[in-house]
Formats: sequence, C-alpha cells, structure tokens
Amino acid sequence: MSGGRGASEKATTSIMQAVFREIGKASPTIAYVGAASDDNWVFYKFVSGMIQKAGDCHIARVALSSKKADLQKARNALQSADAIFMSGGDVERGMEILQEKLMADFLRELFQQGKLFFGSSAGSIMLAREWVRWRDPDDESTAELFPCLGLAPVICDTHAEGDHWEELKAALHLKGDGAQGYGIATGTCLKVAPDTKLEALGGPVSLFRKVDQTIARQPDILPIRT
Repeated sequence: MSGGRGASEKATTSIMQAVFREIGKASPTIAYVGAASDDNWVFYKFVSGMIQKAGDCHIARVALSSKKADLQKARNALQSADAIFMSGGDVERGMEILQEKLMADFLRELFQQGKLFFGSSAGSIMLAREWVRWRDPDDESTAELFPCLGLAPVICDTHAEGDHWEELKAALHLKGDGAQGYGIATGTCLKVAPDTKLEALGGPVSLFRKVDQTIARQPDILPIRT
C-alpha cells in the first residue's frame, strides 16, 4: 500500500477492507511491525486506528527497535497472528533492525508457511526485493541496491509520483536490461499473489521497464473491474 499525506480515508479504508477479505477470518489478529519507524508510539496509534476503522480486528504491537526488545515474545506474536503489517518510516533503518534482531529470515519463513503480509509506504518497499541508497547523498555515482525481505519478487516505490519516481528509476538503472519497477501512487495498492500475479487496487499502478539503458514508462496496471 501507499500511504502519504494525500491519501484519503475512504481510499485507505477500501484497500484495508480488501486485505481483510484476503485474511478471510472474523476478528483477525494483525501483528504490527514498526521497525521502519523505530517503533514510534504516536505513529503506531494513528496507523493501528486506521486499520481498525476498516474492520474488526486485534492489533498486536511487535516492538523490535529497543535493545531490551523481547525477541521471543515478538516471534510468538508474529507466529500466532493471522496477518503481519509492516509500517512506514525509513526502509534502510527498518531492514537494519530486522537483520540485527534476526527477524528477517523468520519473517521469510512465516511467508513460506502461508502468512499474509501487507505494508504501507516504506513497509511496502521492505516487503519487496530490494531498494536503493546512496553512500554519499551528494554523489549520484554512489547509488547501490540493498536487499529487502523479498517476499514480493518486485521492486516498487510508494507515493513518489510528485518527483516522477526518481528513486525507483535510479534503482532500475542499477539492474539489467528488462528489469521492471512499480510506482504505487498515493492511495493505491499493488497486490502480489503467491503465484506472482499482480493486481492494482484503488487506482492505477505505474510500470517502468529498463530498455537499452533507458527507463521507459509502460502501460499502467489497472484495477480489475467487477
């Protein structure tokens, strides 16, 4: 999912309700992983409230950023949850925490067991294959890719339509010819099924492909009409 300041409550609720239908259980338990926001409490209260507006559920907060984090308690909460939500924040920081606390591989195992994952903004990018960073923010030549969880075999960016998806294009420039990337605009969602089938929710998802060293815009992925 793509959060962002411009996302309407109606659009967000509609996408969240689609997630609830995928979970397929009355009053599910959703584990909230706030690593990307350093487990910010205010952010958690806001986002968990937004999720609960969409459907009856229990939110289990999984705190990992503290040195005193109870990792066994975290694993138990993740294992027992019906779905796992990855919060927004900073992609690189979120992945650092997951790796430091030996949670990245554990989350991948849960996915392989059939656990449903969803995320917002940076959390969505963390669910994908990899993302881009700059060793020196003032030097474009220092751009490099770093691994994310890889649950969805895609590269994506969120709510960056205002800067014409510059970071997504930078990531694709570091990939081989034919690489594709997805721009999830504010208030929309990219659904990735276990068989890797893609579906747009809430509005079109932009598609870019690297062709002969150029990042070319492709036809958008459109929501399925029902």
